[in-house]
Amino acid sequence: MILFPNAKINLGLHIKSKRADGYHDLETIFYSVNYCDILEILPSDQLAFTSSGIDIPGKSNLCLDAYNLLKNDFNIPAVQIHLHKIIPIGAGLGGGSSDAAFTLIGLNKLFGLQLNTEQLKTYAVQIGADCPFFIENKPMLATGIGEILESIELDLSAYHIAIVKPNIHVSTKEAYSLVTPNESLISLRDLIKSPVKEWQLQNDFEQSVFAKYPAIEDLKNSLYEQGAVYAAMSGSGSSVFGLFESRPKLNYVDSSVFLV
Repeated sequence: MILFPNAKINLGLHIKSKRADGYHDLETIFYSVNYCDILEILPSDQLAFTSSGIDIPGKSNLCLDAYNLLKNDFNIPAVQIHLHKIIPIGAGLGGGSSDAAFTLIGLNKLFGLQLNTEQLKTYAVQIGADCPFFIENKPMLATGIGEILESIELDLSAYHIAIVKPNIHVSTKEAYSLVTPNESLISLRDLIKSPVKEWQLQNDFEQSVFAKYPAIEDLKNSLYEQGAVYAAMSGSGSSVFGLFESRPKLNYVDSSVFLV
């Protein structure tokens, strides 16, 4: 079985408060983009994980975490998982979470576990707060720590989405340590109803991340200079994206550019 775990971008991101458990309550809009890893899952005599493409640091892997979660509740056989990593790591694009969610989806289909959408989400949230989004993979308003999802009507198919990933890694933990929570007065649910050219969607991570990594702010500004109708940092960074009405011609010496 071959699957294509896709990335996401954040349209606005409000960090509302810090919780007693150390997590943060937030509000954001998750939007899927057609920028994908390649995931292969095959029945095997022995559990194994291999990867190619972008190097994956550390010994643990979210795909194996997903397998082990299901293995705890179902008598599923061993599998060989191969992940060809294309979505950058530490970029705010949710690639690792997507890989894990698609592993759950793939195992559910491969072994006929008959888990429904809500059951898959329950497993996904145990891996990461934004993992449940990738189970349905449609525009969602996310609240709580990112796990409370509400479908919204949003279609950006008329726009070209350019994603620029600088050679900078922003740690999610670091980004949260620098941000100052602020209860937003207007919900993204209302702000997103405006025409894209009039969007006033703020990513609360930008202020502190830009202060430490001004090159990321420069990238955002350059997207506007080249015609983007809206541009922002995705998640906790370091990727920035721009929405263009016509296909842009972008060239950055020290950054990777992806058009979707």
